[in-house]
Amino acid sequence: MKMSPEFAKAQANMQPGVITSDGFLGDDTRPIVEIIAADEETMGRFGIDFDDAIERMRYLMQQGRGGLGEPVTVDDAWIVQVYEARGFLASPFEDGIYRKVNAQVTVKTEGSDAPQILFSELSLHLMEKYHFLQGKGSSFRIEPERLKAVLYPAGKKAN
Repeated sequence: MKMSPEFAKAQANMQPGVITSDGFLGDDTRPIVEIIAADEETMGRFGIDFDDAIERMRYLMQQGRGGLGEPVTVDDAWIVQVYEARGFLASPFEDGIYRKVNAQVTVKTEGSDAPQILFSELSLHLMEKYHFLQGKGSSFRIEPERLKAVLYPAGKKAN
């Protein structure tokens, strides 16, 4: 798949040290259009709709903000902790800036092996607008399999 100039510029902006110290690609060397295509295929295989997942993630982040940095239980299904730091992060696509707000969402279960995901306001934007879940090895990579385990645990709904 050929990359447009917009995506080539975004990939350059995703390198370590440009917007964030670690970048957005981790150790993934594929062009971002290939990362996106592979993730779209995987999300489809797992039956995850991007719009529904984003709606659930926004809901969980919003509920977690009520904890003012402390973990909160949401819908008796998730433990959500939202961290806010001063400052903003620019989108690598140069289409906005986003507050440094991170949400850690863990399925509420017995034991320490509960699945969890970590995402930011910028992660949500990249996922919603570009279906970009970040490169493998990235700190904020949203793995589709983990996303399914967290957002759609057996018998539990977001709202």
